[in-house]
Amino acid sequence: MRGQRSLLLGPARLCLRLLLLLGYRRRCPPLLRGLVQRWRYGKVCLRSLLYTSFGGSDTAVDAAFEPVYWLVDNVIRWFGVVFVVLVIVLTGSIVAIAYLCVLPLILRTYSVPRLCWHFFYSHWNLILIVFHYYQAITTPPGYPPQGRNDIATVSICKKCIYPKPARTHHCSICNRCVLKMDHHCHILPPALSKLPTSLRPSFLSSVALALGALTVWHAVLISRGETSIERHINKKERRRLQAKGRVFTNPYNYGCLDNWKVFLGVDTGRHWLTRVLLPSSHLPHGNGMSWEPPPWVTAHSASVMAV
Repeated sequence: MRGQRSLLLGPARLCLRLLLLLGYRRRCPPLLRGLVQRWRYGKVCLRSLLYTSFGGSDTAVDAAFEPVYWLVDNVIRWFGVVFVVLVIVLTGSIVAIAYLCVLPLILRTYSVPRLCWHFFYSHWNLILIVFHYYQAITTPPGYPPQGRNDIATVSICKKCIYPKPARTHHCSICNRCVLKMDHHCHILPPALSKLPTSLRPSFLSSVALALGALTVWHAVLISRGETSIERHINKKERRRLQAKGRVFTNPYNYGCLDNWKVFLGVDTGRHWLTRVLLPSSHLPHGNGMSWEPPPWVTAHSASVMAV
């Protein structure tokens, strides 16, 4: 079989070499010389695309599935409005059922203390859900400022071709870079990122029973000081350093308790009441571009530039 292939490819390679040799001569026909130049130019382009330290199987898969990604992103981009409407309809239906069906039943069966507790807790939970969900869907996630040269950046976005600050990633559905991007949530039109962080803990805690597994997963990420994207990046970095006999340290991990304080925006003791138990529209610590730890953090690693 290999002998047959060599017999077939041998003449083809010989003809190609003859064409290349003729292309170097000045008396070569213009059409043939143009074909030879285009062939050489194509080889240079192909080698330049493959000659990169970031190339590999992941790059090849991304390039092969780029049309699929484009189709999925453009279709899913419109899902946000649909899911927001569904969440509003579902929440309104639950409230209507609670008032029309459940409330008359508990008025006849519950004792007065239990009825007062049920009334207080249910309406407190409803207020938190409505308030924080409205804040989450109307607050911009935060984008890198354009046209500024005084911002510390760590890389260049291959989609936007624009400098990216630390912890900034490109959202293919929003089609722009987002500060401290976690992921694009379809029940919240903006990508989950830096700015809505302080607006969604009460909302997420209110639906913890319905989204138990997701809540546990994000609780683990919060305790480690990571986002969903950083979880995968740190995992690869940890393996790479482990192969060299070194230990990876997450520069944004301030300890479990302090990580939760940063996430909830708790700077003082009274913030547990005013920012966690009560509706609050406060913004988180920092500006999303520099990641110095808050002054009240007890212990932290050295500040480094990280993607």
